[in-house]
Amino acid sequence: MHNPGIATPDRFPAEERFAEGAQYIAGRLTRGTSGRTHAVVDPASGEEVLTYELAGTADVDRAVAAARAAFPGWAGTTPGERSDALHRFAAVLADRAEDFARAESLQCGKPLKLTREFDVPGTIDNAAFFAGAARHLQGQSAGEYSGDHTSYIRREPIGVVGSIAPWNYPLQMAAWKILPAIAAGNTIVLKPAELTPLTSLLFAQAATDAGIPDGVINIVTGTGREAGEHLVGHPDVAMTSFTGSTAVGKRVAEVATATVKRLHLELGGKAPFVVFDDADLEAAAQGAVAGSLINTGQDCTAATRAYVQRPLYDAFVARTAALMETVRLGDPFAAGTDLGPLISHVQRDRVAGFVDRARAYARVVTGGEAPEGELAKGAYYRPTLIADAAQDSEVVQSEIFGPVLVVLPFDTDDEGLALANDTPYGLAASAWSRDVYRANRATREIKAGCVWINDHIPIISEMPHGGYKSSGYGKDMSAYSFEEYTQIKHVMFDNTAVAAKDWHRTVFGDR
Repeated sequence: MHNPGIATPDRFPAEERFAEGAQYIAGRLTRGTSGRTHAVVDPASGEEVLTYELAGTADVDRAVAAARAAFPGWAGTTPGERSDALHRFAAVLADRAEDFARAESLQCGKPLKLTREFDVPGTIDNAAFFAGAARHLQGQSAGEYSGDHTSYIRREPIGVVGSIAPWNYPLQMAAWKILPAIAAGNTIVLKPAELTPLTSLLFAQAATDAGIPDGVINIVTGTGREAGEHLVGHPDVAMTSFTGSTAVGKRVAEVATATVKRLHLELGGKAPFVVFDDADLEAAAQGAVAGSLINTGQDCTAATRAYVQRPLYDAFVARTAALMETVRLGDPFAAGTDLGPLISHVQRDRVAGFVDRARAYARVVTGGEAPEGELAKGAYYRPTLIADAAQDSEVVQSEIFGPVLVVLPFDTDDEGLALANDTPYGLAASAWSRDVYRANRATREIKAGCVWINDHIPIISEMPHGGYKSSGYGKDMSAYSFEEYTQIKHVMFDNTAVAAKDWHRTVFGDR
């Protein structure tokens, strides 16, 4: 493992671009009114890149009012008109791709190759997908299901959506929240994480420049306790969509339930990576390194628990450790960087705590430390492989959210699948085998919202993302997301023109 060097290219000019404030309400940037400020910090250097005024409850009220005012007009547009607007939006995003990539790398510490080749293209593709999906709000076909009536289904927008997005994928999470909501005719107020607001603000500006009306998309950047809870509990917000930890998701559910609003939760994960003894060892090791280290492991679908059938266990541990040791830590803007820092020194220290405690009961095969030298200024942590931990140990059961993979052996297929399901989470998983029957069994029996076979991490706009168990409920992406963002109305027409209907006798009178 080596340092590819420290680069000094132009960073995204955050102070200049957001000089007017870090709130976006009714089509313009404005300052927050909470009376408190917050700094966006480059986690690679520890340097502040933007200090802004946090949103207070009054800013949330203004944003919700703007969304509520915009709702009748936007909901009244045709699917074709919304589709055209989203096609223009996708084109603006594509034109500004480099801006988005640099802003995301700056605030998150992601290597530019990740933002350029994953975060930004995926977001543009999401916009293009929902531009088409806006024309296909499907329902059951009209028919005479009772014999005397014609029934049909209307899909109607819900109203103002209040969404909260996390700091690990700020741009993609903004897109996952905003695009299906507005494609279905809703308006939205999004609260990004206060650590990483830059690309959400750029996203909303791009929507305005694409001709999406003022107030359809609003951004309030404040704390979860103040701005977030006020947004979730707001009486004019008809739905809440939240992505984040399971612990915070429980609090969001409590607040949302008090006002009986629609709720969509995408929560934590602890994805198993099951390697059967007939798997391609090299493919599994390569997949484990990529699947566990993407976004420095700060991914709720990242491979975190590798269960390897005993004949391959030692070889898998050795090969995975060797590959991890080739991963290059460095400045996110340097061409040779593979792995950037964690989001903050607080998160780095939290990850280090898990690993340090694990030394008492497991074997740290490689990594397990922060780098020294120039990189010590940032929130870096070396790729870490832990072996021989017990199934009930902290590193196996808890979400670490860092570049840490734990490897455990298993003997029978029954045992491997049981271990895969033995956590409270169920967001994603993968199974590795050349046997189609073994692989199909894994897809049936692993309790997770996504199960990959012989790969781990790829997502596509056409397919849904969401979890089982404590990983939440509801779907992002795909046409299935419209189930979250539309009301289903049954319309029933009488076809008989008969005043005294036969069923009336069950209430009054005789036949």
